[in-house]
Amino acid sequence: MSIAQMLLPEFDQEMANTRKMLERVPDGNFSYKPHEKSMSMGRLAAHTSEMPSYATATMSTERLDFGGDEKPFSPTTRKEILDSFDKHVAEARALISKASDEDLMKIWTLTYKGQQIFSMPRAAVLRTMVLSHLIHHRAQLGVYLRMNNVEVPGMYGPSADEMNMFDTKSA
Repeated sequence: MSIAQMLLPEFDQEMANTRKMLERVPDGNFSYKPHEKSMSMGRLAAHTSEMPSYATATMSTERLDFGGDEKPFSPTTRKEILDSFDKHVAEARALISKASDEDLMKIWTLTYKGQQIFSMPRAAVLRTMVLSHLIHHRAQLGVYLRMNNVEVPGMYGPSADEMNMFDTKSA
């Protein structure tokens, strides 16, 4: 089995779970912040929706330099977030599915203002900078939703909000 064939089921599962979470982001509450140091809900949802584009960058370049002048995605509606996410997922999945083991073992480097942050094989970048990073921000988003009384979808089984659909007790 190729590395890409091993990565794709996890990629697909995490993207499906992430979409479920993004679908719950309420329009009209993008400015909510649980703490002054926290991102706003809109910025966090936008950032989460951009994560699959990191896979595209990983697969289509050998390095990426953040210079500090990048313009963040600033959607104003949940539909914009979902449309962006779906586009990025499709692009990333297409590149990963075509990748050879040799492509995925090539070293990829991230720098910030010319300073190296890390260098590792693309397959490892997909696991850490893309999937693990996405899961981290998706979990934060789940907390934001909970704090706003929005039902949180289950990721690896039912959430507390979904448990009633598994209640088999007869009334």
